[in-house]
Amino acid sequence: MPAINTQLEIIRRGCDELLIEDELKDKLKAQRPLRVKAGFDPTAPDLHLGHTVLINKLRQLQKLGHHILFLIGDFTGMIGDPSGKNATRPPLSREEVARNARTYTEQVFKILDRDRTEVVFNSAWMDRMNAADLIRLAAKHTVARMLERDDFHKRYRGNQPIAIHEFLYPLVQGYDSVALKADLELGGTDQKFNLLMGREVQKEYGQPPQVILTMPLLEGLHGVDKMSKSLGNYVGINEPPQEVFGKLMSISDELMWRYIELLSFESLETIRKWKAEVAQGRNPRDIKVAFAQEIVTRFHGASAAAAALADFEARFRQGEVPEDIPEFSIAADADGVAISQVLKRAGLTASTSEALRMVEQGGVKLDGEKVSDKMLRLAKGKTAVVQVGKRKFARVTIA
Repeated sequence: MPAINTQLEIIRRGCDELLIEDELKDKLKAQRPLRVKAGFDPTAPDLHLGHTVLINKLRQLQKLGHHILFLIGDFTGMIGDPSGKNATRPPLSREEVARNARTYTEQVFKILDRDRTEVVFNSAWMDRMNAADLIRLAAKHTVARMLERDDFHKRYRGNQPIAIHEFLYPLVQGYDSVALKADLELGGTDQKFNLLMGREVQKEYGQPPQVILTMPLLEGLHGVDKMSKSLGNYVGINEPPQEVFGKLMSISDELMWRYIELLSFESLETIRKWKAEVAQGRNPRDIKVAFAQEIVTRFHGASAAAAALADFEARFRQGEVPEDIPEFSIAADADGVAISQVLKRAGLTASTSEALRMVEQGGVKLDGEKVSDKMLRLAKGKTAVVQVGKRKFARVTIA
């Protein structure tokens, strides 16, 4: 296994919190593969890049020689995880969970090594629990501690209902760590309460408490809200290669580094080298192309990535972008700048009303792609070539 300091640098990469690092060091000193647990409720069978942040971290740990326990929460999926929700979440049927689980695993093995990943289902031990066992588990925690969880606390204070079965979810997730003898558990930042519960339940059952690693929730394409299909700011891993490539090329230069840190398999040394080169004048578009090709290759293969790049460059060239076009830096609020304001401030339209008309008529392009959304906002840090009609161009940077 690699040296402890080397492992810690890789484990910390992109993470939000590591609790408790000294405990992790002690576990690593034993020079044995750690039992690394991550639980997934198969409620959304079609994954986007936001879902893969956690799976990428599992891959890094797998590469370090640790044992990956990919837990499908088929039992907990029938309860429904209330994390971050302000209302009771409807449970899934066992049939729905099983169907989603099959689709889920087909996708994750594009990232993880199938032969070195242990896929487990928490129904394997939870189905064997009787009512008395569940009551004994529930006796190991208090209602007061449950209400410390942010979403429960808000709902309780807001006189919104909290069903008793919702309290069982974190308890069962905690017991999963007991059943699997987990050394380390990963989860999103919205799972912190549940992950901490695993530590407490393990102590109650006489096991050494697991270390917790939380990963951030990836921002969507606009760099504001988290990636979500409902918000339309996502990159689906099963989307057509050209669509994936084009979406990744549309992100801001600032957001590009965030995506690379959380999604790329390139080494930390390579990423540091890229940042230094951009600081010295290299066009960040070159890095973005390399990153987009990496992601498309991962999910669709190298030939699809090459075709996606050729398709993107052909469409970009067909816009007949002049070599020497004016450049503008446009100040932005926290949520970016409206496309109508961008066109006006760059002198491409005389007014915002004209800008909106041009969008409606299909006469506006952003990096060669037609803009159809009048409400589009360009995120802070984004650099793009904006075109109005056939002959008006500007390169704008949202500052």
